[in-house]
Amino acid sequence: MIYYKTAEEIELIRASSQLVGKTLGLVASMLKPGITGLEIDKAAEAFIRSHKGAIPGFKGYGDFPATLCVSLNACVVHGIPNKKEFVDGDVVSVDCGVLMNGYYGDCAYTFPVGDVPEKVMKLLRVTNESLYRGIDNAIVGKRLGDISYAIQDYAEKKHKYGIVRKLVGHGIGKNLHEEPEVPNYGKRGRGIKLKEGLVIAIEPMVNMGTKDVEQSKDGWTILTKDRKPSAHYEHTITVKKGKADILSTHKYVEEAIKNNINIKEVSLKNRIFADQI
Repeated sequence: MIYYKTAEEIELIRASSQLVGKTLGLVASMLKPGITGLEIDKAAEAFIRSHKGAIPGFKGYGDFPATLCVSLNACVVHGIPNKKEFVDGDVVSVDCGVLMNGYYGDCAYTFPVGDVPEKVMKLLRVTNESLYRGIDNAIVGKRLGDISYAIQDYAEKKHKYGIVRKLVGHGIGKNLHEEPEVPNYGKRGRGIKLKEGLVIAIEPMVNMGTKDVEQSKDGWTILTKDRKPSAHYEHTITVKKGKADILSTHKYVEEAIKNNINIKEVSLKNRIFADQI
């Protein structure tokens, strides 16, 4: 059953999602070769808990052991932070959730550490742009399949990357995962009609090679089957008339990247040129 949110509930989700964005900004300021997933996870947890009433949204969820999902290179999502040091050329997806005042926020960003090959940077830029293509279709009167199609059309049909099928975006609110599921592939005009008050997390997971994935023995980590790199970006949004309202933010990430010489910029400064990627 889909639960549509009131204006007051949307503002509570926005507050949680903005804290997630600030946490990812902290991560962006720390990332460099030599740092570990455990170190950024510890800092993220302390930062979230320093805000009154806020706790990590992922830690303990389904027995997940950490605050952040830290997914390295061929890891698509759900990577468990560990003591392995990041090295020059890594790409690191960091997914974060916050529970505050009874409502969840959820957001993710993939960071290129040091000197990352251009072909991998292109994967990151295309995946990031596909997120916004999906968001552009999250408006009243369209259908869920319009979001899915926009992502797939750009990342898979145009750029020939693999769109993960086994993992999808989701509704969000009092629960981290609610109805409806939001696939990153599909057909225009299919699925539920989008109405005001629908809050969803849109999160394209795009592989350089095959769309196929497999789960590691830890029961969490999802890896590309061919072990080629993967990228993952996510925003929590609410459907509106004319234009979706993005409740989460990458603003703090982008500000931190400008001051961190170890992280390359991914986001497109002017989306009008996105078709040239």
